[in-house]
Amino acid sequence: MEDKKIILDVKNLNTSFKSDGQVIKIIKDVSFQLEKGRSLAIVGESGCGKSVTVHSVTRLMAKNAIINSDHVIYRSYRNSEEPKEYRIDKMSNYGKEMRSLRGPEISMVFQDPMASLNPVYRVGDQIIEGLLEHNKSMSKKEAMEKAIDMLKKLGIPAPEQRVKDYPYQLSGGMKQRIVIAIAMINDPELIIADEPTTALDVTIQAQIMELMKKLQTDYNKSIILITHNMGLVTEMADDVIVMYMGRIVEKGSLRQIFSNPSHPYTKMLLSSVPVLGLEQGQKLTTIPGSTPNPADLKEGCEFAGRCPFCTDACLKGKIPGFEIEEGHMVRCLRCAGHKEVD
Repeated sequence: MEDKKIILDVKNLNTSFKSDGQVIKIIKDVSFQLEKGRSLAIVGESGCGKSVTVHSVTRLMAKNAIINSDHVIYRSYRNSEEPKEYRIDKMSNYGKEMRSLRGPEISMVFQDPMASLNPVYRVGDQIIEGLLEHNKSMSKKEAMEKAIDMLKKLGIPAPEQRVKDYPYQLSGGMKQRIVIAIAMINDPELIIADEPTTALDVTIQAQIMELMKKLQTDYNKSIILITHNMGLVTEMADDVIVMYMGRIVEKGSLRQIFSNPSHPYTKMLLSSVPVLGLEQGQKLTTIPGSTPNPADLKEGCEFAGRCPFCTDACLKGKIPGFEIEEGHMVRCLRCAGHKEVD
């Protein structure tokens, strides 16, 4: 059996923030691996810690953030079968080593293209900025030719004209394609897409997700998709992580999570997805209660206050993860009896 090529290996990631004289823990003991050429979806309600997790991995955090982990390892397979290993957890947020990874190896696609694009610069200049930064010997003309070629690959019509446009001259879907072009221009191995279709209508959403899937399959890119849209997960993901209040409550393959959801939160999350065929007047299923204040959480299961199966045992100590089948981890005492895993 061929060994898996793990491009990203995160072990026991913890992120806290200093606020009003106290330290509030947001991300708790998050561990996962991403295999080269596969896509991983991180899902959960708003505020569950999805974005903070990937921003901690890429060191794009505010100064009041405290990040600790056993390790965060990125492996580049670009030039040979023997990967070059980078200990991201040992790098400073804005040091030369970390900056050299952002763009050529790891790129981000953010959810709001208007927040990512500078309104007073032509989009072509914004696309080539990172390319020129990491390729000092390249001329601006060569960089612009590469930018035009990238826009062609992304299905943007008349790319020679588009590179001369300002962001306000483009539609929402076109702006998001420009943001993807900026992320792709240095040919990174890992693409992190943070809610890339939030502000787009469903037709454009489908086009953007089809484009992301094409990048994965045609160019063997590894992708992390952050979303609360379970419909997008089924189209895009090979593997799924379900997060609640900064902790992974379930993880496994797409098939495992959708055919055998085992954590109460995962089941409720999937049952709350609207489906075709609802009768007139039929209400959508909702998750009772609301997410607690992270500063108020003590010990036990973070979901206990909203869980219909909560017992006294759920309120005590640290809830372990249980492997209910190979590669399928659930952090719930209802799965006790299975092998405990990190």
